[in-house]
Amino acid sequence: MASVFSLPSSSFLCPLKTTRFRTKFQSLHSSPKSFLINSLQLQELDPNIPEPVQTFWKWLCDEGVVSAKTPVKPGIVPEGLGLVAKRDIAKGETVLEVPRRFWINPDAVADTEIGNVCTGLKPWISVALFLLREKWRDDSKWKYYMAVLPESTDSTIYWSEEELSEIQGTQLLSTTLSVKDYVQNEFRKVEEEVILPNKQLFPFPITLDDFFWAFGMLRSRAFSRLRNQNLILVPFADLTNHNARVTTEDHAHEVRGPAGLFSWDLLFSLRSPLKLKAGDQLFIQYDLNKSNADMALDYGFIEPSTSARDAFTLTLEISESDDFYEDKLDIAESNGLGETAYFDIKLGQSLPPFLIPYLRLVALSGTDAFLLESIFRNAVWGHLELPVSRANEELICKVVRDACKSALSAYHTTIEEDEKLMEEGNLSSRLQIAVGIRAGEKKVLQQIDDIFRERELELDELEYYQERRLKDLGLVGEQGDIIFWEPK
Repeated sequence: MASVFSLPSSSFLCPLKTTRFRTKFQSLHSSPKSFLINSLQLQELDPNIPEPVQTFWKWLCDEGVVSAKTPVKPGIVPEGLGLVAKRDIAKGETVLEVPRRFWINPDAVADTEIGNVCTGLKPWISVALFLLREKWRDDSKWKYYMAVLPESTDSTIYWSEEELSEIQGTQLLSTTLSVKDYVQNEFRKVEEEVILPNKQLFPFPITLDDFFWAFGMLRSRAFSRLRNQNLILVPFADLTNHNARVTTEDHAHEVRGPAGLFSWDLLFSLRSPLKLKAGDQLFIQYDLNKSNADMALDYGFIEPSTSARDAFTLTLEISESDDFYEDKLDIAESNGLGETAYFDIKLGQSLPPFLIPYLRLVALSGTDAFLLESIFRNAVWGHLELPVSRANEELICKVVRDACKSALSAYHTTIEEDEKLMEEGNLSSRLQIAVGIRAGEKKVLQQIDDIFRERELELDELEYYQERRLKDLGLVGEQGDIIFWEPK
C-alpha cells in the first residue's frame, strides 16, 4: 500500500561555488582608455585569482557591467571563488546590476542562429545547446564567461560508480540515477532531432558528457525566482556563494535602470542580505526549502549542521486494485491530493498535516468503508483527521514502520558509524556529502519509526469514530460509560 522513494527535482535554481576553471582563454583587445580603467580595477584583485577570472573581470569592466563604484569583486574564499566586499556594505544595499543583454535564457537563445531549431525544445535544453555552442566558438561574445565555468561540480550526477556506492540505499542515489537516465534520454532525442540534422549550426562533436556538463551548469547556477524568468544565467552574479546564515530569498530583483551611456533596460539587481565589512564574503540563500539531498544533487554540497535540511520523502498511493479506488481518489482530489501523494518529513519537525489523514484514507476497508459513502463526502476529511478505528490506526502504524525498517536495512552503515566518520574528519568533499546524506536520512527514518511506535502504544487510549459519534448523540458519558435511558 505504501512505498518509500523520492522524485527528482525539476527546478533550476541559483548559482554554485566555482572551484575549477578552464585554462583556455583568449587575449582581450580594448582601447587604451578602457584598458587604463580596467587596469585600476584589476589592481584590486587578489593576485592568486586564476588568470581566466581576471580576464573575465576585465571584460565585465569593458562592457560597463562593473565600475569603480561596484562594491564587490572576485576573491579567493574557502568555497573556492566568490565575491568579497571592497568596502563596508549595508544590509539590503545593491551590490551589482547586470543588464538584460548579458542574461543567458531562452529569449537570448531565440535571438541567435540556433533560435529557430531550438523552437519547441524544453527551455533548459535550448540553453544547454547554446552553452555548448558558445563554449566551442572562439569568437563567442561569451568566451570569457565560458572560461570561468567549472568543468564539473561535486553534484552527484558527476560521481563515479565507486563514489555512488557510498550513498547506497539512499533516496539521493535513486534520484541521481533517475536524473541521469532522464538527461541521457533527452540527449539521445535532441541529438537525433536537432544536432545531427543541423551540423552547419553544430559543426563540432557534442557528447553525452558535454550535455551533462551543460545540464549541471544550469542546475547549479541558474536563477529562477525573478518575475517572468523561469531559467536565467547571470554572469558575475553567479559567482555568489550560499550560506546558511542568510535566511531570506528576496535578494534578487528585476528592475529598470541605465544599461549603457544613453540606454535604459531591465537589470538583474542583487542586494546584500547581510551587513558586510570590507573583505567579508557576499552570500545569498540558494533555497530555504531544499533538503540536503536536493542540495547535493543541484549544487554539490550539503549543510551538515542544519538538521532541518535532513529529510526523507514518504510516497503513498491509492492502488487501482483497491475495491474503493474511485471513492478514495475522489476524496483525495477534493482535498488537493491525488492517487499518489508525496510527504517530505524533516528531522526535528512534526509530520506534514495531511500525512495521517491520507494514510487513514488509503487504509480504509471493511466496516470502516461506510465513511466513503457519498453522504459523508463533504465531512469525511474531517473524520479522517481523527482516529477512525483501532484496526485502521493499527494498520497505518504497521505499514509505515515496516516501510521504515525496509528502508533502513538498505544502508550499508549505521548512524553511529557515519557519525564516527564525520568526527574523525579528513573526508573528501564527496565522501563528506555521502556520509552526511545517509546519516541524515537514517535519522529521519528513525524519527518516523519512533513516532508510529509511540502511536502503537497509545492505540487502546485513542478515541475512535464510533465512540465520538455516540458521545455526539449523548449515548456515552465523558468517561466512556454507556448511558441507558429509562422510559418515563
